[in-house]
Amino acid sequence: MSVPPSSDDHPTSSASAESALASSDDPVAEGSTLSAIIQNRRGKVEDLRDAGVEPYPVRFRPSHTVPEVRAAYPDLEPGSETGDEVTVAGRLVAKREMGKLRFLVLREDGQDLQLFCPLAALDDASRELMNYLDAGDWVGATGEVMTSKKGELSVKPTTLTLLGKGLRPLPDKWHGLSDTEARFRQRELDLAVNADALRVFEVRAATLAAVRAEMHDRGFVEVETPMLHPIPGGAAARPFVTHHNTLDVDLYLRIAPELYLKRLIAGGMRRVFEINRSFRNEGMSTRHNPEFTMLESYAAYDDYHDVMELTEALVQRAAIEAVGTTELTYQGRALSLAAPWRRATMLELTAEATGRPDLAYELDVAELRALCDAHEVPWDDSWGPGKLIVELYEALVEGTLWEPTFVMDHPVETSPLARAHRCDPHVTERFEPIVVGRELGNAFSELTDPVVQRERFESQARAKAAGDEEAMVVDEAYLRAMELGMPPTGGLGIGIDRLVMILADVNNIRDVILFPTLRPERG
Repeated sequence: MSVPPSSDDHPTSSASAESALASSDDPVAEGSTLSAIIQNRRGKVEDLRDAGVEPYPVRFRPSHTVPEVRAAYPDLEPGSETGDEVTVAGRLVAKREMGKLRFLVLREDGQDLQLFCPLAALDDASRELMNYLDAGDWVGATGEVMTSKKGELSVKPTTLTLLGKGLRPLPDKWHGLSDTEARFRQRELDLAVNADALRVFEVRAATLAAVRAEMHDRGFVEVETPMLHPIPGGAAARPFVTHHNTLDVDLYLRIAPELYLKRLIAGGMRRVFEINRSFRNEGMSTRHNPEFTMLESYAAYDDYHDVMELTEALVQRAAIEAVGTTELTYQGRALSLAAPWRRATMLELTAEATGRPDLAYELDVAELRALCDAHEVPWDDSWGPGKLIVELYEALVEGTLWEPTFVMDHPVETSPLARAHRCDPHVTERFEPIVVGRELGNAFSELTDPVVQRERFESQARAKAAGDEEAMVVDEAYLRAMELGMPPTGGLGIGIDRLVMILADVNNIRDVILFPTLRPERG
């Protein structure tokens, strides 16, 4: 290949070239616009093709990954030559020159490896290709593993191969990708320049693998249920609605897989689970994304005490396999996920927070409304004692529960799918695991009496008719399944995104979802 030197290849005599971070050779510092940079790089593509070099080849075969090279040679002395030849590849994140030396840095899987390139050691084509490389390009290299005089693990290549020419520049090394909205909207760019973003999604992958492995080890069968539902159900939430043209019917993106999974229990599947994507047409915040991931499971013959033990086991295994320990620091504060977790009823926690040891579901509604007023908790005329106590709990208690706590025995009024408590008719055998002041999941001893379930559905339907958009409707298909007979069942739902937030030590749910829902770009 015979090509002239690139017009934007800037000489640098920096003595720190070997340890340089990401940098672009595009003339950004000289005021070039993005369009000018892209045009310049398009010109390089044309020149390379004119010289017989394909900037986007179809295949390349590395012998080692960058992490494998770093792991295989952890302790080489400065100035070492191994005689071992490797072929590596990655994104070029730095390019520097010092006399007749060139220093390139390849990044793969969040780890960097220097290419130590005396021009005389390169073949003719690679020496000329060097002038056409920019930060952001994908590059392959074959050469000897060695260390520089400063002890930097390197590959001394004899050949370089362009694997993919980048037309857009990476953010400069000083400012990085500082626009939070851009990080979420252009996750590929975030991953390219932000090592912590890659770490978060490695934690997520390990968390999912650990949860799935624990469920399999306990004899649960993984299943898949529909994402398009004829009626919304399984949780109190507003659904997304769409239309099926062929059937000429409205369908709803699932807000939870619960009712389909429990139909499988009625059919005789003893233990089932699904790691599912669900959708809720509600507000967005640092804790809420309209599209999210849940683990949902059901086990015949279990009750909510069994499900508490399962919850502890799942979270502990995820913590150990994703971050190596159950003793964490979250947002600068110590947090232990080790079992056993605290267990407390909603009523006793709320009684303590309100200073009312006599708090009870039997209290007159007017008295509970006055208690809400005293604590500046809004209320609605349609709410009964259970809902009023839930509102007091959520306002005064939930956010204060830092260490893992099972908040047990939620009122019947707000728990239409949970079984009535075996000892107290006002509450259900339901719990929520609360960690760092946030709800991590929801679980019940499941309601298995179809007559009572119909009554609960009809009560919800009346609330919906009165204007409660999150109330459920009567699900006849589920009731029909229940009428076949259901065994005692323990059910669990865990928000995977929120669990990953805790394990990865991030405070925004968008940081743990690769492509979160965002407002459309304007202009």
